[in-house]
Amino acid sequence: MPAAWKSATGQDAYAEIVRLAQHAGAERAPTVRLAERYAAWFLPLSLGLAGVAWLLSGSAVRAVAVLVVATPCPLLLAAPVAIVSGLSRAARRGVIVRDGGAPERLGRARTLVIDKTGTLTVGRPHVLAVAPAPGRSPSEVLRLAASLDQVSAHVLADAIVREARARGLALSMPVDATEEAGRGPSGAVDGLRVRVGRTGLPQTALPDWAHAVDNRALLDGAAIAWLTVDDALAGAVLLQDPLRHDAPRTVRRLRSAGLTRLLMLTGDRAEPAREVGAVLGLDDVRAGQLPADKVAAVQEERARAVTVMVGDGVNDAPALAAADIGVAMGARGSTATSEAADIILTTDRVDRLADAMEIAVRARRIAVQSAAGGMVMSLLAMIAALLGWLSPAVGALLQEAIDVAVILNALRALLPARGAGTALEPDAEDLIHRFAAEHDDLRDALDAIREAAGLLSAQDGPGSLAAVRHVDQLLTTRVLPHEYAEEHQLYPALNRQLGGPETTETMSRAHTEIARLSRRITTHLRVADEAGALKPEQLDDLRACLYGLHSVLRLYFSQEEESYFSLAP
Repeated sequence: MPAAWKSATGQDAYAEIVRLAQHAGAERAPTVRLAERYAAWFLPLSLGLAGVAWLLSGSAVRAVAVLVVATPCPLLLAAPVAIVSGLSRAARRGVIVRDGGAPERLGRARTLVIDKTGTLTVGRPHVLAVAPAPGRSPSEVLRLAASLDQVSAHVLADAIVREARARGLALSMPVDATEEAGRGPSGAVDGLRVRVGRTGLPQTALPDWAHAVDNRALLDGAAIAWLTVDDALAGAVLLQDPLRHDAPRTVRRLRSAGLTRLLMLTGDRAEPAREVGAVLGLDDVRAGQLPADKVAAVQEERARAVTVMVGDGVNDAPALAAADIGVAMGARGSTATSEAADIILTTDRVDRLADAMEIAVRARRIAVQSAAGGMVMSLLAMIAALLGWLSPAVGALLQEAIDVAVILNALRALLPARGAGTALEPDAEDLIHRFAAEHDDLRDALDAIREAAGLLSAQDGPGSLAAVRHVDQLLTTRVLPHEYAEEHQLYPALNRQLGGPETTETMSRAHTEIARLSRRITTHLRVADEAGALKPEQLDDLRACLYGLHSVLRLYFSQEEESYFSLAP
């Protein structure tokens, strides 16, 4: 249910739905208006042909036969039935159309302007890594930051608190806590003066470890929450708003539906915005955008082509109103956004816009096809009656048959297009949800692999060996059993659904590579145990194995989430 309705009672929500339906019904689609204009010319044409029949034959019966088979119903009924059928099908997919002309414009759209946060990304940041200063542990840094962030309403603070609780850390309640806009909260935690947010230090004053954190945040497109304890940097928490699993597939579907230019607007920093744009293959990315900047960008794009704007925040409302078609992510969007939009996606899935575009294009094509086909049949029947081949009685039956055929053809807009994907079987859908949840749980294993590789680069003593042992344990007890279960449970179910083992062959090859690298790491540990420590000649290959495994797992997770997990609602 859209955010605009969340506070309403059931009766109020029903009244809002009725109001939206009435508003959509009051706005006739351009195809409908065009059909009505053509129908206005049909009456004089019919009377003219009837007059010609009477003059040529001298029989009033033949003129009556022409008038009987003359039917403007293909023009008057085909377009409305097809458009309403399309609206009905879109509603079943979670797309509410507030403007009756919106589906027609959506079918002609060539440019998409889309917000990033909450639209292309999940809109719920998660902790990417915890970087402690020398002498401190990641758990200590995270616990202190989360303890203070309990008093903050910031979305990044919520992510830090969630991560600390997920790790089972005992949080303390802060004392004398205050929060300064743009700098983050500060207060006393366990007798320590703690601040979370910006450092307040110039770039040149950062210690070496902090420079490394800043560099990683730049490369990963992450936000940094610095932890300061007693006026000294104690660590940092890196946070990232992940891309939606269905975003790459949605972008491809939108392009196949007719969009030729995709532009992303965001108020975020340029680095994470560019990374999202590169992953999705967008045509243009503009970061640091204020609401006025978004409106100007939409107006600029409208001057070139019919433009769709998609957003979910209150800052997007002016841009939605400025676009040819405004689309609101209503599941979590603001009231202002929903009110400014022509189309509301009631589910938190941007791929419903691709569904709406495909439905709109198909409904318009069926409307034109039904109207044109019906009028051709009606004109042929009128000519047959003019030539004396049809009596009035037979002409009446033929005229009804033409009307029924046109309406039935227009009702095809209610049905899925030929070749459209079938719904997942319940067992396959359950497996997808299960393994998607396991992917989320395995993110810490990815972090551990990367940290172990980093320790090998910095040192080759007991600390790095212990980190590699921890990685080996994670691989043996969690990662490899997950891969085995996918290979023998998920992939057979997907193969039955998607048409054969060819659909999962490449992912099975990734499983093989993950297992190979895992065995190689285990072998390195066995050699180190026999020697009593890691040998110098082992370091390069072991680092390569860890970095390679990290890269393969990241790519494998992304491919699986995009190709398979995005299929499930």
